Amino acid sequence: MINISHIKDKDPIKIIIGASSQAYSGWIQTQKAQLDLLKKQDWELSFKDRRIDAILSEHVWEHLTEDEGRIAAEICYDFLKPNGYLRCAVPDGYFLNEAYQNLVKIGGPGPKEHPAASHKIVYNYQSLTEIFESVGFEVSLLEYCDQYGVFHFEEWNPEEGFIYRSKRFDHRNKTGELKMISLIIDAKKPHLANK
Repeated sequence: MINISHIKDKDPIKIIIGASSQAYSGWIQTQKAQLDLLKKQDWELSFKDRRIDAILSEHVWEHLTEDEGRIAAEICYDFLKPNGYLRCAVPDGYFLNEAYQNLVKIGGPGPKEHPAASHKIVYNYQSLTEIFESVGFEVSLLEYCDQYGVFHFEEWNPEEGFIYRSKRFDHRNKTGELKMISLIIDAKKPHLANK
């Protein structure tokens, strides 16, 4: 459970799922032990009748099965305000870079201590979009590779959810050659959502 009692009723609630060391001004860091993506009770205890304005998730969804990813998307949808959004970044299954694909593959590249060892799925823009749209979200693609490996970039505001592993911010891309990217989407809860 996380404590949001210090946030005034009119102030926005913005959370980072699986924050690890991510810490951004105005955002609440959460770890799985406090707020499990798959345990609705954690969300109910944390937020009660309040709703969230924004959720940030960088390289978390690939640690869930496809079914778990859909459940997590539905829970997030339920706890977002209408017009609230979830910015989600995952490894991109269509990025044409053999070293990258070896790093992000299901089960990871090596020992179980490696962060990618618990990868259960590698998404592409179609499969990730389908997960979120299936529970009611409207999806905008921000960064992704298409099925031909062509990289697409839509300008996005890092203050609305900073993604380090992205074209602009990852240090491995500073030479101008893309070496580390993410498939990044904004999943918005429609203004007229019933839930």
